[in-house]
Amino acid sequence: MTITTVSNREFNLDKGWAKIAARSGPVFITDRGRPAHVLLTFEYYQRLTGGQGSIVDLIGLSLDEDDIELEVTPSNDPARPADLG
Repeated sequence: MTITTVSNREFNLDKGWAKIAARSGPVFITDRGRPAHVLLTFEYYQRLTGGQGSIVDLIGLSLDEDDIELEVTPSNDPARPADLG
């Protein structure tokens, strides 16, 4: 397996090349020098996930809104202008 790293700019200039490179292994796409995205073939993705249907299944989250609890406390603080100086 070959890992290829390209900048976001390089990826945007030649997406076809990146798709071809992904056949040999993951393609890391960097943003300002830091890995930001990974391009994989669908077959490789399926091998990584064990063929499960979605990433939500993999991380074990439930999308049932009854399971979500969120407490929001209203703020009485007045809005202030941003200090951009």
